[in-house]
Amino acid sequence: MVAELPPDLVLTDIPMPGMDGLTATRLITRHSSRTKVLVLTTFDLDACVYEALRVGASGFLLKDSEPDDLLSAIRVVASGDGVFAPAVTRRLIAAFAHGAPVHANVAEVLDSLTHREREILVLVATGLSDAEIGARLELAVGTVKT
Repeated sequence: MVAELPPDLVLTDIPMPGMDGLTATRLITRHSSRTKVLVLTTFDLDACVYEALRVGASGFLLKDSEPDDLLSAIRVVASGDGVFAPAVTRRLIAAFAHGAPVHANVAEVLDSLTHREREILVLVATGLSDAEIGARLELAVGTVKT
């Protein structure tokens, strides 16, 4: 659709049905230097932030952002600048200042997950919503999100 209707900005999430937001961002930014991408997600993980940057996202916000902050971020990204959630910005600065690598060892991260977290991750990867996962595993939606 970006090829047919070249938008100024695309708002995407990390998990999405059909194609994840990071893959979509990579394809969008490869196809069009004009279209900017703003990631809006609940995934407050450094690995997601780093990968979003690597694939060309111009911004990264969390879904608990205030509506005015989201509107401001959309304007900032559409104008050609970048924007990140304050907590993300603090971590990026700290990681850079301390010389931390900007990539995560995926195997190490996966090994740190509990059995239940892995179970949820597999269901997220299949495209189920938090509510669907909660119903399937008999968990509260808030627990699934956490």
